[in-house]
Formats: sequence, C-alpha cells, structure tokens
Amino acid sequence: MNPSPYIEGIPLEVDLPLHVTEMPGARQSDETLLMLHGFGGSSYTWRWWAPRLAERGRVLCVDYKGFGAAPKPADERYAPEDQAELIVGLIDRLELERVTLIGHSLGGSISLLACQALSTRSTSPVERLVMIASPAYRQRVPPLVALSKRPRLSRSLVRSVGPPRLVRWILRSVVYDPAVVTDEQVSAYAEPLMTREGLDGVLRAGRHLLPKNLDRVSARVREVTIPTLLMWGDRDRVVPGWVGERLADELPYGRRVVLERCGHIPPEEQPEESLALLTAFLDETGG
Repeated sequence: MNPSPYIEGIPLEVDLPLHVTEMPGARQSDETLLMLHGFGGSSYTWRWWAPRLAERGRVLCVDYKGFGAAPKPADERYAPEDQAELIVGLIDRLELERVTLIGHSLGGSISLLACQALSTRSTSPVERLVMIASPAYRQRVPPLVALSKRPRLSRSLVRSVGPPRLVRWILRSVVYDPAVVTDEQVSAYAEPLMTREGLDGVLRAGRHLLPKNLDRVSARVREVTIPTLLMWGDRDRVVPGWVGERLADELPYGRRVVLERCGHIPPEEQPEESLALLTAFLDETGG
C-alpha cells in the first residue's frame, strides 16, 4: 500500500502527527506549495494538480492528523485550531519560506487559521492563500458530520453499510455530476475507514469540526492581508456560494472564481479548468 493513497512521492519524516509527501519534479522557483485536503479526504485529492505544480516549485501534500496515512492518536486535539497549530509547526520545522497554502474544504479553513496565527509575527513565510470551497462562517453542518458526535451509532452505520458504499454515496452527493465518481476514487477514500483506528480518527475530527471560537475566527478574516484565491463550484451543496462571496468582501486581497457545473470538489471534478485558474493566480501574484 502506498503510504499516501495513490499519491506517489517521497514521504518526509517530520516528527508530527502528519503524513507529508513531497512530489518529485523539476522546480522552476523556490516557492513551496503546501496542500491540505478536505474532511474525510487525503492527499489523493491532489492527484491531478500535484504533479503539474511540482514543475513550478516544491509541492508538499499533507495528510493531517486523523486522515489518510497520518497518525490517529486517541486524544481529542482534532479541532481546526489544533490542526492549524500542527501546520504552523510543520512550516517552522522544515524552515519553509515563500509558502502558498492551498486547502480544500476543511483544509482551507485550517489554512486560514494558520495564516491568522502567523499574522502575529513580524514576517510570515506564507505569501499566498488558496481556499477551495472552505467554511469560514456559521453554516449548516452536513448530517454525517453531526452524526460523528454519536460514535457508537456512527461505527454501527459504517459497519452495516460498508465504507466503500458509504464513501460512494457521499461523493456522489457532493459533486455536480455523479458520473465523475470512479471506483478508484471510492477505494482511495474508503481505505482509511476500513480500520477501527482510521474510522475513529475521522469521527474525532468530526466531533471537533467547528473551531472553538468560530465567531472570533470569522471576525479576524480581515487580518489575512496576503493575496487569496477563493475557488468555488457554482453547484456546491456543502459550503454555499455566499461563504466565498463574503470572504471575497472581507479579505483585503481576496479574489473569487467560480466554476460552472461544478460541485464541492473542483480539483477532482474539473481538474484541468480548476488548475488553470490556480496557475493564473500564482502567475499573477508571483512577485
């Protein structure tokens, strides 16, 4: 089994409850693109983007605590603030500079929190932020996330339905066109849920999905004063479009782009179109 499902690269030893894969490539700059997946996902999310971006700069794909190939310790420090603290620790430990944080869904929220934490320093190593369909304000929580607060019931449901069937149903419900969901995709996301440890890691993260001080986090959005790309699908049923619109209004250098006939996972539903939008943003803000 590949340590990071279906992402081929070099695993890095970081002494943190993270799994980090460095993508091979002929770097054309000294920038680092640090990529964080969404809730229930893994670095597999970036299978289309990462090899292409590795031609540009250093690409590090992170499975954060509780997901994918990352450690899943039996503690309760799985809140977005805890994950953001680990990402800041990773940046410091690897002494990264010229960083672009790229996060999908929960990964984007974690990236935003990391930027807020780093904004208190005299200089921050993060130069750009990319949030893809990422929560940032109070909104409806998906039913399966709410169910994670009842772990016994959740485990029973997963066992009775089976991880592959459950994952297929979830993926088909969040994309615009269910036909884009493949068997390989289902297998990659279902794999970590096949073990008790993997399932419990996801449930712990689900129980702590909302930041402890969400209103304060939302109020500090304006403190992130770096170029920020906000990428949404126009048919996103998980994180509604108004979230991206409000972020674009409140972020000093926020730029919103919308993909038509696209749901919650642009990098997987429309990999070429979404990558073109990202690349244009990186080129324009390269400095």
